[in-house]
Parts: sequence; C-alpha cells; structure tokens
Amino acid sequence: MAKFKEKIKAINLRKEGLSIKEISKILGVSKSSASVWCSDVELSKKQIQKLHERMVMGGYVGRLKGANIQRKLKQERISFYNKQGKKEIEHLQKRELFIAGLALYWGEGGKRDSRARFYNSDHLIIAFIMRWFREILGVSDDRFIMYVTINQSHKERLSDIIEYWSKITKISTEQFRRPILIKSKNKKVYENHSRHYGTLCVSISRSSKLFYQIKGWLIALGESV
Repeated sequence: MAKFKEKIKAINLRKEGLSIKEISKILGVSKSSASVWCSDVELSKKQIQKLHERMVMGGYVGRLKGANIQRKLKQERISFYNKQGKKEIEHLQKRELFIAGLALYWGEGGKRDSRARFYNSDHLIIAFIMRWFREILGVSDDRFIMYVTINQSHKERLSDIIEYWSKITKISTEQFRRPILIKSKNKKVYENHSRHYGTLCVSISRSSKLFYQIKGWLIALGESV
C-alpha cells in the first residue's frame, strides 16, 4: 500500500513537470522506481522545455561550481609557491645577483653602439636591473638617462607614465627624455589602457668602458657551457 501511495504521488509530481531525479529525492525512492512509475505520464511541450532549461542550468551551475573550485585551488597553489619562492630567494649573494643581472642584460640589454642600456616593460624586471646597475656595477644615479616608448594613444597620460617609472627606478623625472610615441592605425582601446606604461629604456651615460666590460662577461658566460 505504501508503494502504491508513493506511486500516485510520483505520477502527480511528474504531471506537475518535475524531473525523475527531483521526484526520487522528494519521495526517497530510487530513480529507477520513479522512472517506472512515471513512464506512462506524457508531459506537455512547455513542461519538456522547462525541464530541458533546468537541466541546462543545472549543468551550468555544476560547471560554474567546478570552475570556482579549480580557481580557488589555483590561487592557493600560486600563493604557496609565491611564499616558497620568496623564502628561497630572500637573500641573494653578490655573485648570484651578478649572474642574474648579467643574464637579464643578455636577453634585454643593448649590445651595439658602445653604450650600456636596458629595455623592458615589466616593473619588477626594471627594479631588479636598477639594483644590478647600482650595487654590482656601481653606477651612480646621475648617470642614468631614461625614456619611454609607448603608443601615441597614451599621449594624454605621459606625465603619469613618467612619474610611474620615476618611482620604480627612483630616478628624478628630470632625467627622463622625451618619450617615443609609436603611431598606429589600430584605434582599438584595450581594457588595461590606464594601466599600461610602455617600455622603459634605461641608458647610462659615459658607459663605453662599462659596455665592453659587460660584453666581455657575456662572452665568458656563453663560453662557460
């Protein structure tokens, strides 16, 4: 008798447009039992459409939940390795700093016209190379000459851009030369427009001797493998 009453309830719930899974959960029976009991119930097109929409939404919610879990795990992993990396690289020895800076210069530094210079758009890399120039190569601040290369669409932001790089490098804005504006036919405005600061060139005056010294180190580093 109990099963009969559950069957009647299942049929009525099905007629209301509920899914087999929902009926099974409400009545506390298996989905196979609910499916058999409701097999003769014909749903209207509207009910079928509603069930389909709910199924799609349920799948979306499930995927969204999974994506959020993965995002959280990713952030936790990033945080862990950031802390571990900071701990492992917290105190660089002078020779380690020398080799790291030399490798950076090898990739992004000027290798022509007898002047030491370095180009990059990443503020962390610029801060590091400035430390290298100062602490390892003994370059005094008055010898630094800076200029920014950036798209002409940022023309109205130039004062803010120079101020930004001045803070990163700890070099007075008076030592910044006129920026190089790149003309482009592409007028698309990107989302990070207000957070883009172009590429900074760090140039050192009276640096021909230093330039050849760096090149000598680079040759030696290349031949060491």
